[in-house]
Amino acid sequence: MDKESLYNQIGGAQTINRLVHAFYPKVYAHPVLRPLFPDGVDEIRAKQYLFLTQFTGGPTLYTDKYGFGNMKSIHEQFRISPSHADAWLTCMREAMDEIELQGYPRQLLFQMMTNAANRFVNTPEE
Repeated sequence: MDKESLYNQIGGAQTINRLVHAFYPKVYAHPVLRPLFPDGVDEIRAKQYLFLTQFTGGPTLYTDKYGFGNMKSIHEQFRISPSHADAWLTCMREAMDEIELQGYPRQLLFQMMTNAANRFVNTPEE
């Protein structure tokens, strides 16, 4: 793991944990997003922690547990519109604000998340 990785720049495991815990209450409270997450928050929060750790250049926790997977194909089971992606990004931005993630590492992480969220869009607006 590179000490200059985004994972280390944002504060590693502690920051990822804080971000995920700030993020999911916002998702579950959001009227556009809540229907996409019918199951309990614990499993999805744990998966997001593993994924974000690896996504930011930290340990390969996600693939160690779940193997290699194409995140786009994993999300194809859900109808994700541009409004869903925008709502998800709004919740993530608010979570970053809440934990006071700042500076270039925040900008880079948010851009990476924006790119990912837009790749998962698979349904036009209804």
